Amino acid sequence: MSDETQQVKVWDLPVRLFHWSLVLAFAAAYFSAELKVGFIHVWIGYFLCVLLLARVGWGFAGNEFARFRSFIFSPAETLAYVRSLRQGQPVHYLGHNPAGALMVFALLGLLALTFLSGLVTLAVIDFEGPLLFLIDYVDDDTSYFVRHLHGWLVNGILILIPLHLLGVVAGSIQHQENLVRAMFTGKKKNVAGH
Repeated sequence: MSDETQQVKVWDLPVRLFHWSLVLAFAAAYFSAELKVGFIHVWIGYFLCVLLLARVGWGFAGNEFARFRSFIFSPAETLAYVRSLRQGQPVHYLGHNPAGALMVFALLGLLALTFLSGLVTLAVIDFEGPLLFLIDYVDDDTSYFVRHLHGWLVNGILILIPLHLLGVVAGSIQHQENLVRAMFTGKKKNVAGH
């Protein structure tokens, strides 16, 4: 195998476990809410909160490709990447490319807001959970707004998921590498460039 196509370990075990645990737990949380199995929904929500906190911590302490600083790109580099995409010859990155990085930050941000709104809803409407102290500070109108916000944020994530999958498929085709397999094995093609 040449140096250009050598496989390199990129995604470490904690990142891969986070990714696939998030996929399964988010689906379980969604369906438990749809089926109105509140007890299960709440416990899955707690698990998701811990999972997200672990990923944020790993974003500062993990390996090179897990660290957030490795996929913060300037607007100029992001625009250059988008132009290279449109020309059909995107620059290859070992870790997240600028478009993928934007998706990661968008998903993590929406997930954080979703989990926070879920915890607030649990406290101010169901009178339980770690944010129970908020009962004294949140009126009924705000309580129900936060409950609806929780649902709207979930809908936002449901919009981002297919866009993420489309990006994975497009990246796999354009770079001739299986990005889904890479998220299982942790290995990606090492090509000249980034």
